[in-house]
Amino acid sequence: MRIQLRHVSKTFPPRQRALADINLEIRESELIFICGPSGAGKSTLLKLLFREIEPSEGEILIDGLNVTRLRSRGVARLRRKMGLVFQEFRFLPALNVLDNVALAAQVLGVSKKQSRVKAYQLLRELGLKDRHDAKPFMLSGGEQQRVAIARALINDPALIIADEPTGNIDHELADDIMQLFLKIRDGGATVVIATHDRGLIQRYGARVIKLERGFMADASPAHIPMPEYTW
Repeated sequence: MRIQLRHVSKTFPPRQRALADINLEIRESELIFICGPSGAGKSTLLKLLFREIEPSEGEILIDGLNVTRLRSRGVARLRRKMGLVFQEFRFLPALNVLDNVALAAQVLGVSKKQSRVKAYQLLRELGLKDRHDAKPFMLSGGEQQRVAIARALINDPALIIADEPTGNIDHELADDIMQLFLKIRDGGATVVIATHDRGLIQRYGARVIKLERGFMADASPAHIPMPEYTW
């Protein structure tokens, strides 16, 4: 998916500016990192792409479609093409891990058997094959995060939007997660990752978009040394 932001700003009541005049293009099948200190606007930017919130000014185009003009049915169709990894996991507590992941495919018409097979495969790749029968509340924070990633990937989305997907996870598991993101990127998906993890950014040669106080301060390849600031 190709993403274009044209003069996008977002202000929350009464006068809290979250983003200001963002102009950005993300190419189809590109993986990029969004970075910056807390309060810089990273999560706001991701929620705009998902149309959880709407911009105060400007327009957002995804594959040429102006998502700021979509009605609820159009938003639903758009989201079916996305895989979302946010910090609020929103699991169904009555279902085990396997069924929480599989359900995301079943709502799009995949059979229960096929969805469970795919869910188990993803959980295994994320180091959770022995936890598939556990309820979400029985998992650690890092385990829950990996379940959320499996759920986001199960429908082979055209766009992955991930907010701190490697938080509370060690470097080895973080690299396993990044390998999955790279695999889906190589399959044609666009991947947008907001992160505080400088080490993760430095290990992968992707474009880096830096936000500061709602402004886009920099856009550079990850291998270029980044300015020092508080993460």
